[in-house]
Amino acid sequence: MSQTQPANDRKYPHVQQKSQLTKTEARPAHVELVPTPHAVNVEEVARALHAHPSRGLDGSSATQLIEHHGYNELQEKPTEPAWKRLARQFNDLTIWILIGAAVISAIVGEWIDCLVILAIVLLNGLMGFLQEDRAGRALLALQKLTAPKSRVIREGMLIEVPARELVPGDRVEIEAGDLVPADLRLVHSAGLRVLEAALTGESVPVDKDHRPTLHETTPLAERQNMAYMGTAVDAGKAGGIVVATGMGTQLGQIAGMLDQYEAEPTPLQRRLNRLGKMLAIAVGVIAAIIFTLQLARGGKPINVLLLSISLAVAAAPEGLPAVITIALALGLQRMARRNALIRRLPSVETLGSVTVICSDKTGTLTRNEMTVREIVVGSGHFDVTGSGYAPVGEFHKRDSSRRNHGIAVDATREPDLWQALTVAAWCNHAVVAPVGSRDNWGVIGDPTEGALVVAALKAGIPKANSAHELGDELPFDSQRKTMSVLACTPAGLTILTKGAPEVILDMCSGELCGGSIHPLTASRRKQLLELSSELAGRALRVLALAYRGLPEGAPARIEESDLILAGMVGMMDPPREEAKVAVHKCHTAGVRPVMITGDHPQTALAIARELGIAGANSIVMSGLELERLSDQALAEVVDNVSVYARVSPEQKLRIVRALKARGHIVAMTGDGVNDAPAVKAADIGIAMGITGTDVTKQVSDMVLTDDNFSSIVAAVEEGRGIYENIQKFVHYLLASNTSEVLLMFCAALVGWPAPLLAIQILWINLITDGLPALALGVEPTEPGVMSRPPRRPSEPIISLRRGLIMLWQGGLIAAVTATAFAIMYRQSEARLPVARTAAFCTIAFAQLFFAFGCRSRTVVMPKLGYFSNPQLLGAILVGALVQTALILLPATRHLLKAAPLTAGGWVLVLGLALLPVTFVELPKLIWPLVRTHVQPAVAPKASFK
Repeated sequence: MSQTQPANDRKYPHVQQKSQLTKTEARPAHVELVPTPHAVNVEEVARALHAHPSRGLDGSSATQLIEHHGYNELQEKPTEPAWKRLARQFNDLTIWILIGAAVISAIVGEWIDCLVILAIVLLNGLMGFLQEDRAGRALLALQKLTAPKSRVIREGMLIEVPARELVPGDRVEIEAGDLVPADLRLVHSAGLRVLEAALTGESVPVDKDHRPTLHETTPLAERQNMAYMGTAVDAGKAGGIVVATGMGTQLGQIAGMLDQYEAEPTPLQRRLNRLGKMLAIAVGVIAAIIFTLQLARGGKPINVLLLSISLAVAAAPEGLPAVITIALALGLQRMARRNALIRRLPSVETLGSVTVICSDKTGTLTRNEMTVREIVVGSGHFDVTGSGYAPVGEFHKRDSSRRNHGIAVDATREPDLWQALTVAAWCNHAVVAPVGSRDNWGVIGDPTEGALVVAALKAGIPKANSAHELGDELPFDSQRKTMSVLACTPAGLTILTKGAPEVILDMCSGELCGGSIHPLTASRRKQLLELSSELAGRALRVLALAYRGLPEGAPARIEESDLILAGMVGMMDPPREEAKVAVHKCHTAGVRPVMITGDHPQTALAIARELGIAGANSIVMSGLELERLSDQALAEVVDNVSVYARVSPEQKLRIVRALKARGHIVAMTGDGVNDAPAVKAADIGIAMGITGTDVTKQVSDMVLTDDNFSSIVAAVEEGRGIYENIQKFVHYLLASNTSEVLLMFCAALVGWPAPLLAIQILWINLITDGLPALALGVEPTEPGVMSRPPRRPSEPIISLRRGLIMLWQGGLIAAVTATAFAIMYRQSEARLPVARTAAFCTIAFAQLFFAFGCRSRTVVMPKLGYFSNPQLLGAILVGALVQTALILLPATRHLLKAAPLTAGGWVLVLGLALLPVTFVELPKLIWPLVRTHVQPAVAPKASFK
């Protein structure tokens, strides 16, 4: 076996280089589908679809077939027409109340009131329609970002394309963790098992085999040579020809009989809806009191009724759900730009409460650019030069003392080294090839396997050809921690195996040394395990490589026993620099990072210490140690362990449950199909977008497009920011509405005429509750958001403390408005129109300016930056200019029943309107100065802690 030179592409032996292809034959613009593909052999299916079973289609044919057959996607519920969505904006109780008020105004001859109210209703509906449309487009853009992809062979090359672009005749590859993207007639398979519960209801995986040709009447659940859209690959791998797409698939036929479910509101939206209803009841009671008091004072019944209705409508925050949807959608787009795609809106609320992030090591905390650094074989220790996936480098053999790297050697003259690299190349799924340029190489597949392929290419081991084929395979399993293939070589059938050193060494009875096989003694096995630990302690990931030739006539099956050890390889995957910063940010934010990996304990601990996850005295818990603990015992120690190594997916699930039992809000990453239970059980399940399987992505709450730990921390930061923004605009809306209620209520109590008219109240509600509230929803995340502890999940959206603050701030706005009214009124009925105009402008400007004070609870406006939220600045400027124009222009002033103001009146209005935001901002400026001077005096108490 030492003289064989296999290719690096072992996963898809039928894939040839593009230059080796014959010209693809002409295809029709469309093809007739095979009605019973399970009942004919692969060649007949390919011929009927004008497809090549191994080379696949060419790009132009695929484009033509999409035009004829459509995209490979299930038909969704038809989009609701724009006119229906606009009409829905008026199907609201508060809107009907306003329309009723307009009708009453028309009946009693108040035509101006009627027209103005209807105009406000129309403007409010148009704003709601535009807001909903913007949110819908934002969410649609996110859905496109999370669209699944498929591995397809076209023109003989393995590529990735969006699953929706698959067409009949495409050659698709699937493996464990994938969702089958279309109906496939299998061409080849190795240990394939598929979960078909989505179609057949069968809860256990079904074994699949491409070889048999079945009878036409074979039931769906027994078609072992087919894989159907929407089912999940549980184990193994396979390739198949697409025989049906979209609504033509078995899943599509079922979907055609079902209606789409309406999206449910998020928990946050439900809580705010309840809050809105409670406030509406409270405001309704106050409006009834105001109605009674104003009527008793001698007010005109129709005017008092319109006033009470307008106050109740304006004070109730009926626009909250729409604003929240937009804030969430735009916030999710901001997260997407930071490489975190949120799949479920409720997850945003949970992100702000995360206390523990459990993360994989490889690719998430590290760069995921594995490079073989050292190779240990029976005849010596070799260092490998070069980095990344470019197959450029040398092999340096160390001297006996292993104190230096020695000189470069020819791998073909080192039989032990050649054999180890041969096993590494053949027992492999990865494809390594140039990306864009000859100097830029990339890998399709697992980066660890890619590193092995690159090491083999550095030795000159050629690619596969028709003389070198792979047979059966035992895919990698997280329980066995090994992978084996059966290779057909000139020397005969050979089993090739790679995996964890401690597992492989138990399977070996001999070792290749100097080209000869020697017995593997207990002392040598111990020596190799110690060497493996030493390599792992230097942050190298260690894999052992072994093989065994099968005697002629022996059964062609894989048995992982009595193997010959070919060697061990140590690979380096350096930590990400940005991960170190993210880990530090976690500690500052009160979030504990935990590393969970299948790597060697020493490797895991070395990386964890370098990243700051573990300290100098921290320990690592292995899967074996974890297995010995009961669930109760694990829950008692889980707060003290930050590194878990050699753990199985089932143990990941136990760790999640133990952390949740301790009251933690847990985020858990995963990529493999076996990680899905732990990802699903976590409060925030995170799937890897690059290396993650489709099954894991489907059960996750969040997908990382770059598989980077720093993106998780960025998502937590954005999640906190989004939730705080929601609190900001809720605070702004409720405090502003409270000011109107308090103003009218207090005026009624003291016997004043109403400081505001019904139309004026409705107008204020339109200009202050719309654009400024939306702009607060897109406020940039505050710099200090990650210096605070996580939010308690049970914390209400409006706490008692915040409620009291809103009441005080609403009282400030009401007080300055009442002051403006009192100064201009002077108990003179003749001055009442001017007094109302002054109150109208004061409360409008005060609410607009107050939005600046709602940007942060602790940071003053100049420090935040006047232009850091241009949307808010624009919304306030537009509102102020429109309000001013309405009073200055005679026609609009008449519609709002306002009076002209003198220059002194405008100065009074603007001066009073600036007072509330000033009183809101001053404590933010003064408190840090007070705390700085007081802190030295209380420093001794701090040390007591």
